[in-house]
Amino acid sequence: MADLKTKPTDENVEQFLNGISEDKRRQDCFTVLELMRQVTGIEPKLWSGSMVGFGDYHYKYASGHEGDTFIVGFSPRKQNLTLYILLGLDPQKPLLEKLGKFKTGKGCLYISNLDDIHIPTLQILIQQAYNHKTSPCT
Repeated sequence: MADLKTKPTDENVEQFLNGISEDKRRQDCFTVLELMRQVTGIEPKLWSGSMVGFGDYHYKYASGHEGDTFIVGFSPRKQNLTLYILLGLDPQKPLLEKLGKFKTGKGCLYISNLDDIHIPTLQILIQQAYNHKTSPCT
């Protein structure tokens, strides 16, 4: 089995975020950091040197592939702030319609500027993702 690339590290999350050169992106990251802390009640870990994750989640696919990742998280990418909170577009469609300006990918929400986002709706999306992965049925 291939070695998984996404792993938690002992690196300091806030030090990592303070290293972001663009002021607005750094400020947005600290806002999301606090929002995810509030929702999860968990202290973050830095995963693979570039992703801020909350909690631990073990997954196993029908194919037999399995691994570990975080429950919810984000990454300050160069072009956008990537949030790992999507459950699938259909169940979250009504909330996504209220969220503001964003793009989506497989399990990801891409935000260019947090000022374009309705924060209370984002908080609900984070809560749904967290609840989905921590409920006894998953």
